[in-house]
Amino acid sequence: MDSLITAAARALAAGDPFGALNRIALRDDAPALALRGIAMAQLGDLVRAKALMRSAARAFGSKEAVARARCVVAEAEIALVSRDLGWPAKALDAARATLEAHGDHVNAAHARYLEVRRLLLIGHLDEAERKLAECDPAHLPPASRAARELLVAGIAMRRLRTKAARTALARAAREAREAGIPALSSEIESASLVLNTPSARLMTRGEERLLLLEEVEVLLASKALVVDACRHVVRDARTVIPLARRPILFALARALGEAWPGDVSRDALVARVFRAKHADESHRARLRVEVGRLRAMLGALADVSATKRGFALVPHRAREVVVLLRPVEEKHAAVLAFLADGESWSSSALALALGTSQRTVQRTLDLLAVEGKVQSFGHGRARRWMTPPVPGFATTLLLPAPLSGY
Repeated sequence: MDSLITAAARALAAGDPFGALNRIALRDDAPALALRGIAMAQLGDLVRAKALMRSAARAFGSKEAVARARCVVAEAEIALVSRDLGWPAKALDAARATLEAHGDHVNAAHARYLEVRRLLLIGHLDEAERKLAECDPAHLPPASRAARELLVAGIAMRRLRTKAARTALARAAREAREAGIPALSSEIESASLVLNTPSARLMTRGEERLLLLEEVEVLLASKALVVDACRHVVRDARTVIPLARRPILFALARALGEAWPGDVSRDALVARVFRAKHADESHRARLRVEVGRLRAMLGALADVSATKRGFALVPHRAREVVVLLRPVEEKHAAVLAFLADGESWSSSALALALGTSQRTVQRTLDLLAVEGKVQSFGHGRARRWMTPPVPGFATTLLLPAPLSGY
């Protein structure tokens, strides 16, 4: 490798894309194309970066297996940053195996971390944790160790283990300082801010207040009965009852939880749950059926007791009933929570992360665009959606249960 290529590679490793481009911008050989692709990715021109990486992979040819594998890893990272979650994971796995077989353990570890980041985005926490444990960071450079600690912190935050998350972020910050890469330090600082911004709202006895992630962790370990509108479950410290697939039952539980220790009238429940302006006998009969189902579902935690005017929630073990809400209520909160990370997403990637159809996601995005809450750029398969994050709120950490892997 000639001196200009070596100097450009060192500049990129130090987070200096302009310094790299100054050395190889006019060259079209395979190593230069690859480095130019990485530089363009660091500068945010992901479309150009992707094209350059593919050109580099073709230019290296079949005999340069390691170089081609590195190009595949770089392309996978570009796809991840642009939230193209449908990018073929098998290609990344094959590239990682090639790099490991040829002794390039640093880039093989980077490929593994990209795979874990993708799993983290789509909520597969158990698999992400397992794959992360397969990589030994002992002999990796500081930048790689910092990236690993960021992943450890991300998993811990989504599992509501704030102490472990803070410890991992502190280790990541130390490694980033040793690596001397400003962009990496900035990413760690942004991740740390999540722990110091409100992640949810608590409603109890008619009053509301914002909670940090650490306070949410304490709440879920307390003796309270929690109606969790972030994950659509009802739980105490020992038992979790999922209601994400039973929206009517959860709406009933939430209404009763918000009214506790009082009750809710039958007409109010009909209006809230069934969206009926006037309750008739058919609505009341249906309400009795749904209350019976809720009573059966919550049997281990609470009873739904009939009162003169309606129904009330009566916990068995808990001393108090509270409702945990997202910091900002929004009909399409799950889509906005993913877009709140500030990155651009394709509708197919959102559909994959949400576990729903692409057409449903596209309709939601079109509605949000009309309301001015999201914006798109590009056309066809290159179309991407984004929105600035909600100021002061860490919305992505409290997604519904199927999304967060809870």
